[in-house]
Amino acid sequence: MIRRLRRASTFAAVAALAALAPTLGDAAVVPFLAVAGLAFFGIRDGEWFETLALPGDREEERLYGLVAFSVAAAGLALFASLPRAPLPYEAFAAAALAVGGGRLGRELVGRATSDEFPLVAGYVAVGAFAALAGQVAVRLQTAALGVDGGFSLGGAAVPSVDLAGASSSLTAPLPDLVFLASVAALTAALVRSLVFARDAHITVILVAFAVWGFLALDPTVTVPLLAFGLGVTAALGYVSFALGTASVPGMLTGVLSALLAVVLGGVGWFLTLMSFYAVGGLASKYRFDEKAARGVAQENEGARGTGNVLANSAVALVALVGYAATAHVALPPAPFAFAFAGATATAMADTLSSEIGGLYDGPRLVTTLKRVEPGTDGAITWQGELAGFAGALVVASLAAVGMPVGDLAVGGGIVVAAGVAGMTVDSLLGALIEGDRIGNQTVNFLATLSGAAVAVALGVTAL
Repeated sequence: MIRRLRRASTFAAVAALAALAPTLGDAAVVPFLAVAGLAFFGIRDGEWFETLALPGDREEERLYGLVAFSVAAAGLALFASLPRAPLPYEAFAAAALAVGGGRLGRELVGRATSDEFPLVAGYVAVGAFAALAGQVAVRLQTAALGVDGGFSLGGAAVPSVDLAGASSSLTAPLPDLVFLASVAALTAALVRSLVFARDAHITVILVAFAVWGFLALDPTVTVPLLAFGLGVTAALGYVSFALGTASVPGMLTGVLSALLAVVLGGVGWFLTLMSFYAVGGLASKYRFDEKAARGVAQENEGARGTGNVLANSAVALVALVGYAATAHVALPPAPFAFAFAGATATAMADTLSSEIGGLYDGPRLVTTLKRVEPGTDGAITWQGELAGFAGALVVASLAAVGMPVGDLAVGGGIVVAAGVAGMTVDSLLGALIEGDRIGNQTVNFLATLSGAAVAVALGVTAL
């Protein structure tokens, strides 16, 4: 345990070098390359090797984990110093410290418990705090040095050259920095849960580009909205994990998606998406033993993983980001709102039709209406279709109240129609091509894409 804590502290210390990038400038790559060289050539055995070695390093007799992380950070440091369209220093610091600090937070919590949820919470909490500290350090340096940090949150890059001006410039955009730090930590925890723990180099690169993307979007982040988003999504994440409706990666995906919905879209978008996560998750656990006996239960004891969550939410999330981007490009926001609502309605309708319909006998294949065995791809029941329609209606009602899709009669009707259409497409794809050709997650993605397309087509025509 002591060795693991020292190892995590070393990774965090290396990550902290990213916060000095504005001062180091073009030389920001040097300390990371020095660490990589020392780890690769200078530490081959002894106490330091045993302390810093990750799983697999001992067999190779090289500290490949630390070397790879340092080289990845060096690459990001080099990219941040390129003269054209550089990686913002803030994104670099936030990514490196979210990963390094997150590892340290996980090990600190690991001294008291081995339960996965507290370990993940420790990773996210310490990673977010470290990422926030890194961004603040970058802003102080860029303001004091009078250099362009490559960011635009809260307005233009900080031009002040004195520390007093730097301090005052930090007050207004603090919610923005907290949002970016939270996104960095959640993304780092999610990527870490999907790859090996030694693959920190992959994590830090992906997180850096994710943060860069949200820097470019420049969302309007207020304190109440951020507090609501962080508080509610964290609570719902814990509940989903405690109830077994989501695995750890699935929980992190859901929490990150919900946070993005409330910040980039608003409370209405958040409630619309959360209706699917909450109702869909509970539907998967409803009479689970009975569905398991019939061979129609959700895999992994009903706990939805990242693949399942993304298959049902990816189209909606792309639409959400597109909606946020309309503030910077000459595109109307309404089609993105319809796409988001239509994809979410499809996901809800399809989930309820499968989870509820699977409990009843006499399913029929959607293409021929002949009776088939329960669990057959493309099989439907009238009970499931009715449940799917009800699910689409719930999403439509929330979207009509809290999103720019029109009133309940017109906009809501469009979303319901899109949800039912997408649910039908899912059944048709299940009957025609699911199995040897494509899997269930691909079918779910294509169904939500079709629901989004129907919603946009009807919405543009009607409005």
